[in-house]
Amino acid sequence: MASFARWCLVHRKAVLAVWLVALIGFFAVGQLVGASYSNSDSMPGTDSTQAQQVLSTHFPAQAGDSEQIVVQASHGTLRSPAAQTAVTSMLARVSKLPDVRSVASLFGPGGQISRDGTIGLATVNLNAQAQDIPNSAVTTLISTAKSADSPMLNVQLGGAAIENVAADGGNYTSVMLGIVAALVVLFFAFRRSVLAAVLPLISALVAIGAGLSIVTILTHAIAVASWVPYVAVIVSLGVGVDYALFIVSRHRSGLLAGQTPEDAAVTALNTSGRAVLLAGLTVCVALLGLFALQVSSLYGVAVTVALVVGLTMVASLTLLPAMLGFLGLKVLRRAERRMLVQQGRQVEQTGTFWLRWAEGLGRRPAIPAVLSLAVIAVLAIPVLSFRTGLLDSSTNPASSTSYQAYQLLAKGFGPGFNGPLDVVGQVNSPADQARFGAFVASARTQPGVAGVLSPVLSPDGKAEVAEVFPTTGPQEAATTTTLDRLRAGVPQAEAGSTLAIHIGGTTAINQDYSAVLSSKLPQFLAVVIGLSFLLLLVVFRSLLIPLTASILNLLSFGVALGVMTAAFQFGWGKSLLGFGAAGPIESWIPALMFAVLFGLSTDYEVFLVSRMHEEWTLTGDNKRAVVRGQAETGRVITAASMIMILVFAAFIYGGVITNQQIGLGFAAAIFVDAYIARTVLVPSVMHLLGRANWWLPAWLDRRLPRLHVEPAELAPAGPLRLPTGVGPHGQ
Repeated sequence: MASFARWCLVHRKAVLAVWLVALIGFFAVGQLVGASYSNSDSMPGTDSTQAQQVLSTHFPAQAGDSEQIVVQASHGTLRSPAAQTAVTSMLARVSKLPDVRSVASLFGPGGQISRDGTIGLATVNLNAQAQDIPNSAVTTLISTAKSADSPMLNVQLGGAAIENVAADGGNYTSVMLGIVAALVVLFFAFRRSVLAAVLPLISALVAIGAGLSIVTILTHAIAVASWVPYVAVIVSLGVGVDYALFIVSRHRSGLLAGQTPEDAAVTALNTSGRAVLLAGLTVCVALLGLFALQVSSLYGVAVTVALVVGLTMVASLTLLPAMLGFLGLKVLRRAERRMLVQQGRQVEQTGTFWLRWAEGLGRRPAIPAVLSLAVIAVLAIPVLSFRTGLLDSSTNPASSTSYQAYQLLAKGFGPGFNGPLDVVGQVNSPADQARFGAFVASARTQPGVAGVLSPVLSPDGKAEVAEVFPTTGPQEAATTTTLDRLRAGVPQAEAGSTLAIHIGGTTAINQDYSAVLSSKLPQFLAVVIGLSFLLLLVVFRSLLIPLTASILNLLSFGVALGVMTAAFQFGWGKSLLGFGAAGPIESWIPALMFAVLFGLSTDYEVFLVSRMHEEWTLTGDNKRAVVRGQAETGRVITAASMIMILVFAAFIYGGVITNQQIGLGFAAAIFVDAYIARTVLVPSVMHLLGRANWWLPAWLDRRLPRLHVEPAELAPAGPLRLPTGVGPHGQ
């Protein structure tokens, strides 16, 4: 690592040029080819996917996306002459927009008006799917429809394209808040040195920019949803700044100790750089472990986030030392440079807090262990009610047009109107049509069904579809029960009949997607925990240390899910976070979150226990090993984790609920992992276990490969003040 670091410093102009060429080149190619995002949440082989295939084959006119224009009469009804004139004129202007295929008027066969005549729905059929419609065209659609908004009429819009425009604005806000939060924390972490604070951000943002451009190109080869790049930015900004913090902090310490800029940078890469390399590779491997779920829609998530995280790691190990070489002593404040010139060296004072803390845990480890475990358990309790799903417009901010459109439709036509179930049948004979009609008629009498529209025959006469409206909203648990009940009542195929009935629609697709992911999550957790156990087993030559680390990974994950459940599913954070209505956790978030948290937790565990293991190897004294390991790593772990907590927390206030769930979940899990698990629970348990921490059967020790992970920023073993009464071979 030292020779590699020195090469980057000597050839810093070439390193910088390569990164700039890569950034500009990939950006240019990405702009040239454009993005081809795919937002399908369907699962191959599920009932809803089969229904969608029948609709695509026999109802080709429905290939484009559909948006909703919802109109409410503030006075009187929509059938009044003035209201009809205003609405008809507005819809005529909308129908002439370039990306609009057709508009079903409120007052025509395709339009719908509530029984009291105050709320109406006009469906706008677009020429393409939502992700393929430019934001500028959607903005024009919104402004054209809103032109009819007046004291007489309340006009709101909903649909996937409308949601995308609102989400893009919220995503940009979240990213900017994350950058500002990171910059502020780095400024104070580096004792108000502006250049030192900016360097980690530059390194992370250059890597993220190049990574997102590569992702744009990759969308033509693999399926990547349009929201994935924003998730990649959230994760990569947090870990990228964290990685650079390790290296720049170590570099500054070297300069203050009197090293030359080149030697300080080489030392930083040879120590902290090793931790960064381990952390980055671990996170990337864990993310690629999403392939174990065998859910094709998550393959793009795994590749995209792993790619951008991997590039931030590479930038920290190449671009960052090159920039350090250019700046020299300028990463220090002027006052620090003056003192360095006068004194020749200046050792940063770290204080004795962590030594005293570690000694205190060593004297009475049982009480802190029980208390910390109790805190974790309380925070994780809500996970017992944890439920996943795909969020709808009811969770959007109350001020958004999509939320208001959702509420107007629920008020005028019932909650289930926002997520109808499509009963689809392949019919090839009058007998098939009769059996399909009988099933639709029976659906009207089922509990949880508010109404059913009469079946519509496809143009080729080979398929029929009928819409079933539940009594409850799309993301409510009761709607899942209604869907299961309807599917259980689907008639079995009879001899000689070709009738096949499937139940689809957006609500059914979302339910099937969530069910498949939830069923495979335990398998994914087992694979990732198994890999973690094996890695720590090889590194520390112990059975109990990897076992406790695996349990702590699950506990931190449980806290993340528990906090998210309380805030979003119970609605406890509604007033603070500003989302519309309580709802489930987005289906794909738990798997992604565990993959990233696994990498981060493993990194903290290796960083902490490596120093303990080194001291144990030298002295055979468990208490001394645990105390020294915690004393020398506590400051670094808590400082690095604080950066990540604040960066992730910044995404809570962007107004996009998926970002809020990710931000709050990550921030809670990292806080518990760094400030409770690694600071209190792990050392306390290791004190209680004593020498058993390091036990490994001799036959297993002989068969395991050797893997030495050099810990970052560790001083050689020296005198350590031990608590009274502890001998050289204490517990």
